[in-house]
Amino acid sequence: MRLVGESEEGGLRDGDQQRDGGREILEYGFEKYGRYGRQGGDGKEGAVMGLGAIFARRFSRLLNRPMRLTGRDGKKLGHLEIGELGERIAVDFLKGEGRRVLYRNFRAPKGGEVDIVAREGKVLSFVEVKTRTSEAFGRPLDAVDREKERLIERGANEWLRLLGTREIPWRFDVVEVVLREGEVPKVNVVRDAF
Repeated sequence: MRLVGESEEGGLRDGDQQRDGGREILEYGFEKYGRYGRQGGDGKEGAVMGLGAIFARRFSRLLNRPMRLTGRDGKKLGHLEIGELGERIAVDFLKGEGRRVLYRNFRAPKGGEVDIVAREGKVLSFVEVKTRTSEAFGRPLDAVDREKERLIERGANEWLRLLGTREIPWRFDVVEVVLREGEVPKVNVVRDAF
């Protein structure tokens, strides 16, 4: 594995990338390296993330407009299109919370997948997005069964292996997205879901 952008101390700087098998993996910013260098820098990161989160939440078309669940041709969106729309909404919502989205749709080579890898402060979160057009059959969270948890865990383990450390705080979150025709999306984040 080749590391790009190593710092003088031997670690990667925040935002640098490493390659493995042709896939780009965005590096997690370790505690002693922040967005603007060493920890205890000029404090700009919190201000930038706070302002960015306000704009992301306030001006996101996906979060603030009533949903149209039909395509341009007038046909209903399929389940894959609904899922993709839900992931885009979840990304905007997480950015609006001040999280930094590092990667979408990470697939591990030996099985395992993570919809969104994000960072909230110093915590790395592996996020599963569940989107529904109705709550008639229960919450979207109910669709994350033990088999799905294992699949997400395998993806997270591969991500951590590529980072070369498990010495960072991390957790599994689920974002529930409920879409109804003509209504603003309903989004709920379940932290430490499993």
